[in-house]
Amino acid sequence: MWTKALDKLLTHLIRRGRLSVTFPDGSIYSYGDGLGGADVAIALHDAALPRKIVLSPDMAVGEGYMDGRLTVENDDVYGFLSLAISNIAAQGQPWFRRPLEVAKFLMRRMDQFNPVTRSRVNVAHHYDLSGELYDLFLDRDRQYSCAYFRSPDMTLEAAQEVKKHHIAGKLLIEPGMRVLDVGCGWGGMGLTLASDYGAQVTGITLSREQHAMANKRVEAAGLSGRAKFELMDYRHVTGQFDRIVSVGMFEHVGLPHYSAYFDRLHRLLTPTGVALVHTIGRAGPPGATSPWVTKYIFPGGYCPSMSEAMTAIERNNMVTADVEVWRLHYAQTLRHWHDRFMANIDKVRALYDDRFCRMWRYYLIASELTFRLNNQVVFQFQLSPDQEAVPLTRDYLYQGPGFGHQQVAE
Repeated sequence: MWTKALDKLLTHLIRRGRLSVTFPDGSIYSYGDGLGGADVAIALHDAALPRKIVLSPDMAVGEGYMDGRLTVENDDVYGFLSLAISNIAAQGQPWFRRPLEVAKFLMRRMDQFNPVTRSRVNVAHHYDLSGELYDLFLDRDRQYSCAYFRSPDMTLEAAQEVKKHHIAGKLLIEPGMRVLDVGCGWGGMGLTLASDYGAQVTGITLSREQHAMANKRVEAAGLSGRAKFELMDYRHVTGQFDRIVSVGMFEHVGLPHYSAYFDRLHRLLTPTGVALVHTIGRAGPPGATSPWVTKYIFPGGYCPSMSEAMTAIERNNMVTADVEVWRLHYAQTLRHWHDRFMANIDKVRALYDDRFCRMWRYYLIASELTFRLNNQVVFQFQLSPDQEAVPLTRDYLYQGPGFGHQQVAE
């Protein structure tokens, strides 16, 4: 029964390229026209996999690959996922899977309900992994978010530097300004604003690993008078700030909390303040997070459509001064991360195990291809209570080599 159901599913989905599947009973089926796409072969080694794939393809394929119950010929995960994602985006789900997709969509608010205690657990799941792991694939500054490639041949380090200064330009930082960095990571953005722009930075994170490293970096850089990092949820921050920056954190807020998030930003900003929210988003309508990603990578995470983010912004009486959409920049970033990860795979294996290596590789490749093939993008929302807080054109961003970057002399 389930072999036939999976055969129908794959017959519906795989139209371009070629997918050969060896089923658990040894039978081999082929799907697609063999034209205009990858030619990939996979094998299913578990009799339960056909049923699991029909009921939840994302979860079953991801888990199957992690556990070795699904193998890809020549370990061509890139080719396999390119074929799968491009065909699914083109064909959509067959009728017998649509009720399951509707149910997943309806459950998304529960999956994304992130009160403070749950947010701490979710953050620890991903960001409190061994610090050595992130050193093996990120840039030297540990920027774990989309880089900005002014040219395709830029190094990852250079593209991450440009990203930080592009954001600083949008914030219109002046020396002495009080800046809040919401979801500060390992401190790179905040340290740049403090050292290069003379800002007084307060960063917040829920990750103990990130908090400890960020404060060590403050001491090492001699910036104790300009930057500090707190272990704190955004809902607990008080005071007033001239500028607020949030890079790669909004994806962890959760749809039920969007209005509270933007309300908090509005309350924390001075009347002429400026906020810059940088987040992964979807170019299409609202959707739901892959259950595999929710379970193994980012519990409680969700990448919003523009309509979902803008609805919450509009409710909180802030002017949207600018919205910028970055398309393939994150795909390029993820390719750099994947290549660095694979170059250090033996070191990753020494930290964890083969299953972890397969999981992380699958995550990096699937993420890259979602940007390349399935309309995932990055949004930058520039917000203010005052419609005159920001220049009326973007010209100010593109002056000089650092996009408006003016380093403050020590």
